Amino acid sequence: MNLSVDTVVIGGGVIGSSIAYQLAKRGRAVVLLERGRIGGQASGAAAGMLGAQSEMHEPGPMFDLARMSRELFPAAADELRELTGMDTGLTQSGMLKAAFTDADAAVLKADIHFQHGAGGRAEWLDAENACRLEPALSRDIRGAEYLPDEGHVLAPELTAALARGAELLGVQVIEHAEALELLTERGRICGVRTRGGTIRCAEAVLAAALWSDRLLAPLGVELPLYPVKGECFSLTGAAPLLKRTLTSAGCYIVPKPGGRIIVGATALPGSYDLQPRLGSLISLAAKAQRLAPVLAEAAWERTWAGLRPQTPDGLPYIGEISAFQGLFAALGHYRNGILLSQATGVLAATAITGGTAAVARELPGAEKLLQAFRPERGVLAGVSHE
Repeated sequence: MNLSVDTVVIGGGVIGSSIAYQLAKRGRAVVLLERGRIGGQASGAAAGMLGAQSEMHEPGPMFDLARMSRELFPAAADELRELTGMDTGLTQSGMLKAAFTDADAAVLKADIHFQHGAGGRAEWLDAENACRLEPALSRDIRGAEYLPDEGHVLAPELTAALARGAELLGVQVIEHAEALELLTERGRICGVRTRGGTIRCAEAVLAAALWSDRLLAPLGVELPLYPVKGECFSLTGAAPLLKRTLTSAGCYIVPKPGGRIIVGATALPGSYDLQPRLGSLISLAAKAQRLAPVLAEAAWERTWAGLRPQTPDGLPYIGEISAFQGLFAALGHYRNGILLSQATGVLAATAITGGTAAVARELPGAEKLLQAFRPERGVLAGVSHE
């Protein structure tokens, strides 16, 4: 495998697949490399929540990126369905964040005030009206924050559709192909070495999350990332047991097609272990049953764990790593990779093909996001181009 293309995207999760897809739409010749299977890591373990409001509780670049990305999903889902024939399972039925105590209720009511100030839709429902809207909810709640614009997708299907769409637009998608080395010449990227050969390129995009450090270290560049293990389980019912995503402290419940339900998720920083722990599952099950007692009647399906890539300041790295021309990063989206995938793909592809000026022209205001997410804020470098 000795190829020559414009751009090599390293990492076939939802972020890398989205960037490859958007680059192909802009006419770039692209190779997408994945060391395992497309969507085989964090993207395949995700519940697929599009929680632009439920995840962000203060103004800032993450809140803006999340809302931008959520707004892109309906058109993206239609576009991918038309191009690939694949359904991403986009559902926009809203979310209920339940309060079991007066203190919980006060926090949610404060969030509603913030959401209104930011121009978002949010509503406080007392227990009676919340349970009328979602009969599966516990009658023990004090009330719930209703976020009608939240939704979810089928995470593995979204990733597969993006990769397939990219392929149909000319991207060479290569699975089981680990990138071994970034090749440079006079301070710029000139290729990527794999076990199967060398791919010559003008740009390389690092979207391999926790495994990107292996490629950066030989260049004398470090982008700090650490894993946060998340454990989940799924249930099945003969008929759908709930209509909307439900959340409370330390637990979410996401209904999927065919009566399937995903329950998550724990958060264990620093762990690379992918085995779910019994104690975690028991705790999650208790929280889920408290939130929606009807789950006691559901059948157990399976358990799994994923590793979410987190940055020290909680913001992803998106943009060019200035130590080497043509080297870009799209890393550290933590547990919001699915939600942020559409905006990240558009932002990164626009920046790669046209620079910050193109971002400002095509996505007014988004150039400020690139400034906030610039890799330079986290780079530790000892680089010599001699």
